[in-house]
Amino acid sequence: MKFTPKDENFVEKVRTSFSAQSVMKLIGAEITRIEAGAVDIELPYRKDLTQQNGFVHAGIITAIADTACGYAAFSLMPKNAEVLSVEFKVNLLSPAIGEKFLAEGRVLRAGKTLTIVQGNVFAVSENQQKHVATMLATLMCLQK
Repeated sequence: MKFTPKDENFVEKVRTSFSAQSVMKLIGAEITRIEAGAVDIELPYRKDLTQQNGFVHAGIITAIADTACGYAAFSLMPKNAEVLSVEFKVNLLSPAIGEKFLAEGRVLRAGKTLTIVQGNVFAVSENQQKHVATMLATLMCLQK
């Protein structure tokens, strides 16, 4: 879908806000794409992010999906707004095994207060992608 951002400086706004997220720094996640209504986040595999079976922990996968969804929604919000997750559902489709993980947030509907976003997370290995999680999220626009 094509969306028109309400803030012409939305790319800078998203990058600045993302850089303030200590948790994304902690796990080594980076934004790799910012478009109006679409944000991608990549996370390299790290053993210290795994659970007891060696899969990247579901909480980590959920964190990058939530963040991609949040910033996809934020990209369409007005200049002086903030974004806040108010609800999401995650389906874990396959064990998170890969060299890196790609979370894609895509806005489905942008409202004045609530924005609905779909997120998908893929495990990437040797240029092959495996769908490991999907999220449906509701984000709130907080006016300053």
